[in-house]
Amino acid sequence: MTDRPPLRFGLFIGQAGKSWARLLDDVLEAEALGYDHAWLVDHLTPTDGPPERPCGEAWTLLAALAARTSAIELGVLVTNNLFRHPALLAKEAATVDEISGGRAILGLGSGWFEPEHRRFGFALPPAGERVARLAEAAIVVRGLLDRERVTFAGRFYRVEDAFLDPAPVARPGRPSMPLLIAAHRPRTLAIAARLADIWDTFPATPGAATEAVTEDLATQAARFDELARLAGRDLAAIRRSTWTGVHALASENRFRRWVDEMTGLGFTDLTTAMPGPGARDGLRRIASTVIPELRRAPVTA
Repeated sequence: MTDRPPLRFGLFIGQAGKSWARLLDDVLEAEALGYDHAWLVDHLTPTDGPPERPCGEAWTLLAALAARTSAIELGVLVTNNLFRHPALLAKEAATVDEISGGRAILGLGSGWFEPEHRRFGFALPPAGERVARLAEAAIVVRGLLDRERVTFAGRFYRVEDAFLDPAPVARPGRPSMPLLIAAHRPRTLAIAARLADIWDTFPATPGAATEAVTEDLATQAARFDELARLAGRDLAAIRRSTWTGVHALASENRFRRWVDEMTGLGFTDLTTAMPGPGARDGLRRIASTVIPELRRAPVTA
């Protein structure tokens, strides 16, 4: 048996369709309920329904949320690598990390939602190029988060003697800001296995980044572990993140079954979507009774 990191629980809150006041209320409730992390999205328009709804810029919002919260970790699930140079992203994230006192998570992905790229004038290269860009970006970001002075000359990105000041905040059990990489297919899984502190994936979902993914989570998890071993990584040091919709909160038993299934596959960070303001009784019961019980259970795989 291999010891896994302790379980952590999150809420996928998102800013699409929400005012700043509503978003702040949601994140403050997530913090009050004792959740470990809260997540926004890096989209310029909502990815479902009419695009003519508010959708604030993710890292700007995280900076504001960092100043108004005190305990919950904050991140973007995940940042679109095509919207920012990776060195600028690392600088933004380190700024949020300083504001929060060391509660930021830098989530990174290759980008996928064509309508927002077209609408706002960002190129959406073919999938192969997006993966190649992600591979280079992850090298740059990894070095900067590790407090290195980074010089890198790749096909897509160049930096010369780049460094972060302020640097990511070091706390007990957290030597630097964690790098989360979303990876659902073999080439991106290899990037995450080599460089991520947290690997994130979720089941194949129409209209999402995992649309048309052919491998189930069990197959992905086995592939990820093998790739991490080949990269010389300590498997116990890598967290594994997944998320699901509000249906997992339909009852306490249903939530337990979902957690059991995901932990059985080795996942350590378990996130559900946050229900609307009028439908949170189940969420609150689970947060007050089920999650504390699950935290106390040993996590082995």
